[in-house]
Amino acid sequence: MKRRNFIQQASAGTALISLGGLGLQSFSTINSFKKITILHTNDVHSHIDTFPADDPRNPNQGGVARRATLIDSIRKENPNTLLLDAGDIFQGTPYFNYYGGELEFKLMSKLKYDAATLGNHDFDNGIDGLYAQLPHAEFEFISANYDFTNTVMDTHCKPYRIFKKDGITIGVFGLGIELNGLVTEANYKETKYLDPIEISQDMTRILKDEKGCDLVICLSHLGYDYNSNKISDIKLAKATKNIDLIIGGHTHTFLSKPTIVKNLDGKNTLVNQVGCYGINVGRIDFYFDSNKNSSAKGVSIGV
Repeated sequence: MKRRNFIQQASAGTALISLGGLGLQSFSTINSFKKITILHTNDVHSHIDTFPADDPRNPNQGGVARRATLIDSIRKENPNTLLLDAGDIFQGTPYFNYYGGELEFKLMSKLKYDAATLGNHDFDNGIDGLYAQLPHAEFEFISANYDFTNTVMDTHCKPYRIFKKDGITIGVFGLGIELNGLVTEANYKETKYLDPIEISQDMTRILKDEKGCDLVICLSHLGYDYNSNKISDIKLAKATKNIDLIIGGHTHTFLSKPTIVKNLDGKNTLVNQVGCYGINVGRIDFYFDSNKNSSAKGVSIGV
């Protein structure tokens, strides 16, 4: 993507969103703030190549090489950047059928992903097939509501990770969707699904209160929203507190900018998801003042 096009897209439809008390000051004083950039993908589904020019839906879009160029340019602009994925890395092209996920993990490692959570399709080769590809992943998988006790994934998937960027402490925890009904039991074996809202309350207490995180992010594969009582990112945001950003997946929902949801305390939680197949990258910029109060703005960038 040409830099001019990126600037135009990044400036369109964005607004500074108050998170935790920072007023919506003029950007004329923005140099006095610390800036943390969060980049994210979801539901890439083994799409390695750019879509062909004659594709009826996504012509000349996506591709790992183009994503790498975009990510590299943003990291040069702001070294204090995290790159995250919200699951369903696997399944969707012959690359997965032939290599079983090896190529996807190797390429994500070259792009220097910091962490990813698991989607239901990441179990399509069984939990043993997922485990077999872990040596190719130079990043960590995080999921707080999958109990992998008595499976090969036990101890290989952490509930959360903590990162430090420019003096800002960032806690990231993961959530997965109920596998029963989406994945055959033989593929996930004794993996237990735990209630996402209850787990999120535990995670935010640990990350915010015990670990002192300035920014709390949930990597979710629950889905954006449903016309039912099924738990979603929107319902999760409303039912919890101290989550600053929910990065979603599963429903292939494209949002040009984050949805703002009021949490239990009446504060803003951002919910974002950028469609599927690697044709977009989400970008959320967080600005922290000297007291670590924060505001944010977000946009989806076409690859």
